[in-house]
Amino acid sequence: MTLAPVLMRQGRLVRERTPLLPEPPGDRFGLEPSAGTTDALRLTVVGESTAAGVGVDDQRDALPHCLAVELAERWCRRVEWIALARTGATAGVAARELVPTAPHDQDIVVIVLGVNDAMKIIPRKTWRARINRLIDTLQQHLRPGGQVVLAGLPNLGNFRTFPHPLRAVLGWHSRALDRDLRRIAAQRSAVIHVPMPAVTWPTMFADDLFHPNAPAYRAWAIHLADALDRYACQPFG
Repeated sequence: MTLAPVLMRQGRLVRERTPLLPEPPGDRFGLEPSAGTTDALRLTVVGESTAAGVGVDDQRDALPHCLAVELAERWCRRVEWIALARTGATAGVAARELVPTAPHDQDIVVIVLGVNDAMKIIPRKTWRARINRLIDTLQQHLRPGGQVVLAGLPNLGNFRTFPHPLRAVLGWHSRALDRDLRRIAAQRSAVIHVPMPAVTWPTMFADDLFHPNAPAYRAWAIHLADALDRYACQPFG
C-alpha cells in the first residue's frame, strides 16, 4: 500500500498548522566595515527562506549579514555582501530566477538550498543535475581563486513539527540530498560542503518551530566561517 495519500494529508495539515513567517525587512546588501585596507571581499548568498532570513525580525540578524560580519572580523577585510533569496525556492527556481541577478567578480558564493527540494521529494538525479548546473553558472561569477560553499541540509527527521511517517520520509530524503551535496563538492574544484551545525530543540528555532532564530543564524554564520578558515583558497581578490 502506497504512503502517498497519508504523506499528502499530513503535509497539508502541517502547512495549515504552521505559522507563516514573513521575510524580514531590511537591506539585502551592504558593505561591512573593517580596519583592513585591502579591496573588499565580495560575498553572495543564494537560497531559500533561511537565506532570506525567515525567523528573525530584521535582515541584520539573518545569515548573509551575520556571515559578512564574521568574515570581516576574522579576516580584517571589508565585506561587500548581497543576498539573493526567496521563500519556497528550490534549486530549479534559484537557477531560473535568482542566479541571473547575481553580481560578477565574487570571492565567495554560498548556496543555501535543499529543504524545499526535500519537502517536494525532488528525485535525487534531478537534484544533482540542478545543483551542478547552478554551480557551473555561479562559478562564472567568481574571481580567480573564488569559492563556492554548499551549505548542508538539516535532517528533517529531527523536526518535531512533522508527524510520522512524514517525518521519517523527509528525514531520509533530506539526508540523501545532503550526501549528494557532499559528493558533488568532493568531485569539483573550489567547491566545499559544510554540514549543518547541530541545533537544540526548541531553543534555536523561531516561533514556527521550523526556521532558525537569531542565535541560530549567528551560530550558523560562525560555523560557515570556521569552514572557510580551514578550506577556503586565500587570499581572495
